[in-house]
Amino acid sequence: MDSPPLACVPNLGPREQRKRLVFGVAALGASVLVAAMLVLTHVALTWRLLLFVTFFFGALGVFQARDKT
Repeated sequence: MDSPPLACVPNLGPREQRKRLVFGVAALGASVLVAAMLVLTHVALTWRLLLFVTFFFGALGVFQARDKT
């Protein structure tokens, strides 16, 4: 009983893919700039850890755009 593999049906159109990609790249770029600024000004590590949130949402946007989900 071999069943055929399920096909991945994209649920994002080209417009929404573009929006998520732009958001993801912008969030990642802003995160890198803010992280560099915080490191150069010797801000405490606990404050720098808050950047995890912006890196996460940036990566999420890029991955969603790439995978069309």
